[in-house]
Amino acid sequence: MSVKILMVCLGNICRSPLAEGILASKLPRDKFYIDSAGTGNYHIGKQPDKRSIDTALKNGLNISNQKARQFTSKDFDAFDYIFVMDNSNYDNVIELAKNEEQKAKVDLILNQLFPGENVDVPDPYYGLQNGFDMVYQMLDETCDILAKKLIEKHS
Repeated sequence: MSVKILMVCLGNICRSPLAEGILASKLPRDKFYIDSAGTGNYHIGKQPDKRSIDTALKNGLNISNQKARQFTSKDFDAFDYIFVMDNSNYDNVIELAKNEEQKAKVDLILNQLFPGENVDVPDPYYGLQNGFDMVYQMLDETCDILAKKLIEKHS
């Protein structure tokens, strides 16, 4: 049985697709399943933002086959871990939780890098290309820590 991890941002086209692709590249596929979703319904069925796709490709990852979807309360049952990109995403996801057990599955992803500091992954959508590069580096460093923890816990 594989461990299921969900990455969540607002539109599921910039940050969470990158986080999904990065973490998936660091974990054995037979033991871990990684997906992503957005709290908003703006981009359902669409590919990640071209800038995210390009940034991933530049770093040897292909995320172009991902399709945006919206986070639902069913995701609490389907996933073991839910990592959100910012405090607004956290509030939106927690709002759908039915109990403490579901709430306990949710954490800000950068708490892996900065424990307990609740730092946001900045949304690069309205910025320049270098914002995507910065987000990639941030997520890559965080996913190194996260992958190591997950492999230790689930091996």
